[in-house]
Amino acid sequence: MTALLPPLRLTGATILRGGVLQKRSLVIADGVITKGPLPQVDMSGYLILPGIIDLHGDAFERQVAPRPSARLPLEAALRATDREAATHGITTAWLAQGWSWEGGLRSPDFAEEMMRALDDYRPHALTDLRLQIRCETHMPETRARLVAAIRRHGIDYVVFNDHLDATLQLAETAPHRVAEQAERGDRSVPEYHAALATARAARREVPRHLCALAEVFDTLDLRYGSHDDPDAETREYYRLIGARIAEFPLTVAAAKLARACNDPVLMGAPNVVRGGSQAGNVSALTLVAQGLCDVLVSDYHYPCLARAAWVLVDRGLKTLPEAWEMISKVPAEVMGLADRGTLDHGKRSDFVVVNAATREIEATVSGGRLSYLAGDAGARLVGAITGPRLAAE
Repeated sequence: MTALLPPLRLTGATILRGGVLQKRSLVIADGVITKGPLPQVDMSGYLILPGIIDLHGDAFERQVAPRPSARLPLEAALRATDREAATHGITTAWLAQGWSWEGGLRSPDFAEEMMRALDDYRPHALTDLRLQIRCETHMPETRARLVAAIRRHGIDYVVFNDHLDATLQLAETAPHRVAEQAERGDRSVPEYHAALATARAARREVPRHLCALAEVFDTLDLRYGSHDDPDAETREYYRLIGARIAEFPLTVAAAKLARACNDPVLMGAPNVVRGGSQAGNVSALTLVAQGLCDVLVSDYHYPCLARAAWVLVDRGLKTLPEAWEMISKVPAEVMGLADRGTLDHGKRSDFVVVNAATREIEATVSGGRLSYLAGDAGARLVGAITGPRLAAE
């Protein structure tokens, strides 16, 4: 693991604190935000904003398998994911790992392999990398295995997925698409259809299965929610089980039900940047404009998180403090992380340095450690680190 930055006072920048942009210094020491007359670094011309907290990203799958038939070692894939996240200002990230009958990179076998690999890699990570389990609902036969894996690896976030009906429909209307899915799942088409049939046969067991999982999750104080709710009735169904996070609702009605129940709504930042859903579902911009979106996540593209915040600012939907809190403060609150998400004294030293003129991220600090450096901000910080050491020599 990289060494902590020395005690520093970053001056001249505009920082986000207390929900407003302020022209004041930021002091860091021993990996936390603190106070004191420490060596100064002039960061004039820059914004210093809380580190980005990403609650759902599956871009790591492209690092694991750049092509469907070309898998790479998991340690290398995690290292690449770690660095890509840091480059785009992310200091805490949940990798959205499937636990699904779909097979391949979303199978229980691979999920457990990823859990072990992340446990091994975490001591070397620049970013606080965690795992979210995307649990397909029609797999009651794997419940004991899933619970054991969650306990063993300290998983703290699960969302329920139900892709069965959509896939069954594809099998009838677009069989070539199912063939593509079978290939991604390392299965023949007949094997994939057999997995579909097994999942469909478990339909009557699903409610009892989910309630049993929810009881365990509550005991473990684990955060859980649902993914791709198509309507208000589905959102109500999951929240009654206890799944209080609404991830990627597909309709305004589903998001409205979540808002009425004070359940946080998560939407994809690429949806904001592109101006709409790539799958033709509700636009995240629509939900933001109606006050129905609380958090933005990277989904399949890390660079979109910071960019989406600026899109909301440029469209007049949010101020910069409001937009940035959707990717920092509010995600921390959703996950109960009291030690990060803001630049308050005593919090983890997680922040990004943004060029005020270009809006480009030029430095990321995660837990008081440099995880990314570029541009003039990088030069200033490097000078602050090496200057005292060279003088001492």
